Amino acid sequence: MENQNDEIIEQEIVLSQKDISYYLQSQKAEIDMQIATAKAFPRDLRRCVDNSIVTVTLSEETAKSCGYELPRGGKKIRGKTVHLASIVAQNYGNLRAESRVTEVSQNYVSAEAVAFDLENNYAVKSEVRRKILDKDGKRYSEDMIHTTGLAAAAIAFRNVTLRVIPRGITDKVYQAAMNKITGDLTDEQKMLEIRTKWLKHYKAKYGATDEEILKMLGVNSIQEIGQEEIATLIGTDQAIKDGDTTPDDLFERNTREKVRKENSPDLSDDQPVKPAENKENTGKLPL
Repeated sequence: MENQNDEIIEQEIVLSQKDISYYLQSQKAEIDMQIATAKAFPRDLRRCVDNSIVTVTLSEETAKSCGYELPRGGKKIRGKTVHLASIVAQNYGNLRAESRVTEVSQNYVSAEAVAFDLENNYAVKSEVRRKILDKDGKRYSEDMIHTTGLAAAAIAFRNVTLRVIPRGITDKVYQAAMNKITGDLTDEQKMLEIRTKWLKHYKAKYGATDEEILKMLGVNSIQEIGQEEIATLIGTDQAIKDGDTTPDDLFERNTREKVRKENSPDLSDDQPVKPAENKENTGKLPL
């Protein structure tokens, strides 16, 4: 679903018993065996949490991939990524999840995912649609359309997985990852080093200016960038990597370009520019 601002609406559907039955019939033999196994070997939730936390905190890079952050309407939206969803799903057990691209139209690519809790007989489907036009309305290249399709499928997979797995589990794992990222930033020297590191990263990779970065973070000076803002920089960087946003959208470059064009004078052929008058100094006083 698309609104007036061309934003993509993600739709999640909890499947009814009838839908689940239809889904089971299409792959009955395989799923029947998986359900029987799930009933014989029920999951251990405590082990799921412990193993997931160990995995996401193995390295700083792994922890960074577990969270994203996006500015929306003057607010910061933080969330869990497909990477975290995959890690928790692997440890949750007795879960069947799959995603696929369903349609590539002229303007959009669509994908859907289904997650089925074999132990609790609970399933969720998610449908995601992403635009495949650039800021000038030109259609993406085939490679870029393929990449966008994979991103849409990944987002759909994340949505269904996080709906099926209890939030109490994913929240604990997510918080452990965030603690691993920020670490101890109470020391001023450590804060200065990590602040400088991320500012250089945004400038080198995304061509961001100090003004763009400060506006995104909602602060007035570089010295005001603290632990919370560092977490925002890390999460937003992951959001760009996952295809949840782009540097142009993040720094509102498309909006600024549109405003600039609207405010520019119309120099069309039917409105010729008059040449400047040649006012020579004749040395005479005006009459």
